[in-house]
Amino acid sequence: MKKIILLVAFCSISFLNAQVFIGSGDNKFQVGANVQDNGSGLNLSYDFGVGPNMSFGVSSTYLLGVDDSLNADFGDRFDMKGRFNAHLGNVVNMDENFDIYPGLNFSLKNFGGHLGMRYFFSDGFGLFTEFNVPIAKYNTDTLTPAEKLHNQFTFNFGASFSL
Repeated sequence: MKKIILLVAFCSISFLNAQVFIGSGDNKFQVGANVQDNGSGLNLSYDFGVGPNMSFGVSSTYLLGVDDSLNADFGDRFDMKGRFNAHLGNVVNMDENFDIYPGLNFSLKNFGGHLGMRYFFSDGFGLFTEFNVPIAKYNTDTLTPAEKLHNQFTFNFGASFSL
């Protein structure tokens, strides 16, 4: 029950503080689906702009559709990441509603990188896609199948919001 309350609280706080990243002091919130081998789930991210082309934030994934044979508990299904993004949409002179952002993340499971893209149809709504890959795994021993859930290539897609 405590885990469910924590997840609901995280989602509620994230929805209340969501805005679009434009530059320093601006924020973006994304909610979407996570797709990977042996599981799929929910992905939430919140980034705070600290400069015209960079942001820091957090990202969280919880896998819902995990194969029962993996015997994955809450700790295997959940991952939280601190992240850094370099926003290159205006650097490469693309459409002002389009942003591409490579970045690095430090998670509970590994150190990794990501490449994301998003397009805003209006000031408050857009779509995003993001590719994640682990660079260095914290557990260098042989990983169990459940431990491999967040130590593999993943694909996220969903919506970006601004309040």
